[in-house]
Amino acid sequence: MIDQQGLLHVGDVIKEVNGREVGQDARVLQEELQATSGSVVLKILPSYHEAIPPRKVFFKCHYDYDPTHDNLIPCKEAGLRFESGDILQIVNQDDVNWWQALHVEGGSAGLIPSQMLEEKRKAFVKRDVELPPAGNLCTGVGGKKKKKVMYVTTKNAEFDRHEILLYEEVAKVPPFKRKTLVLIGAQGVGRRRLKNKMLLRDPLLFGTTIPYTSRKPKKEDKESRMFGFTSRSKMAVDIKSGRFLEHGEYDGNLYGIKMESIHEVVEAGRVCVLDANPQSLKVLRTSDFLPYVVFLQAPDFEVLKAMNQSAVEAEVVTKTLTDEELQRTCDESSKLQAAFEHYFDLSIVNDNLDETYRSVKAALQTVSKNPQWVPVTWLF
Repeated sequence: MIDQQGLLHVGDVIKEVNGREVGQDARVLQEELQATSGSVVLKILPSYHEAIPPRKVFFKCHYDYDPTHDNLIPCKEAGLRFESGDILQIVNQDDVNWWQALHVEGGSAGLIPSQMLEEKRKAFVKRDVELPPAGNLCTGVGGKKKKKVMYVTTKNAEFDRHEILLYEEVAKVPPFKRKTLVLIGAQGVGRRRLKNKMLLRDPLLFGTTIPYTSRKPKKEDKESRMFGFTSRSKMAVDIKSGRFLEHGEYDGNLYGIKMESIHEVVEAGRVCVLDANPQSLKVLRTSDFLPYVVFLQAPDFEVLKAMNQSAVEAEVVTKTLTDEELQRTCDESSKLQAAFEHYFDLSIVNDNLDETYRSVKAALQTVSKNPQWVPVTWLF
């Protein structure tokens, strides 16, 4: 009754029962309460500390789960089904193997595998995913062979364990504008064409960086302003200091994208568009860059072939890709999606560049006008 009336709170000290002191011994208090009849008068020393409600915890799921197919769950009927991308409120995490959770849209709570249990289970399942090599930065810098591409970043533990990222703690926040738009996709899927289209159509909304290089400026470079030039020694020092998002070497010269170049575009009031390697997400997916990540999925082989032919005829690109190169694009696209889909805010089959452009722009407008679920690491 006292609890229902809210007369006692955690931390309050009961000094007297019906005028009799009870001291600090809980047994004396119990005896006095048992001996009383009728009304009970308590003398209380309040704690003056407000009870802090438990923090609500929300997780974004990065895999599909169906309890009816789980042989480890103690009761299949008590399990909670979810799909990758669903947001769950975690009700209880006391058990090391099974958590209680419910969908944010409503419904009853149910059991889901804990992070530790599912990690152990998936550790015994060999993933059939071979990641493409990091570093496509120099693709398109010239038209010749590529040299070895280097990749050096720090704070990459979570991303290097991408195969066991199961749950990600998120929080719902008011609408806000993303700082960067990151285009992820296989080589040849159209990332650069989409980026160029966005820059031409909306130069006040979108901007991008220029790559830095250690090569000597050519005559035409002074007018085109396509590169920032620096010495090889200075660039090597900056790379070692982590000032480059990604970098590579081509024909004996270093090329790279500087972090400060991204910030300059953002500070100018534009969304910085980057066609980056998926590994760069380990740097970009922070509160410093607030990225919206779009995966451009390769269309079917025949559609991709027709798109390449149309681009050649329109003189948008100069090279007709071979069937082997087209198939490589399709295969790489599937591998990228399997390995990094946890980090994609939007996935689009890029079979029509105009439609893709409209879809991406509409998605950016939507997230800027509606509450969003974002990683809690962006907030704390």
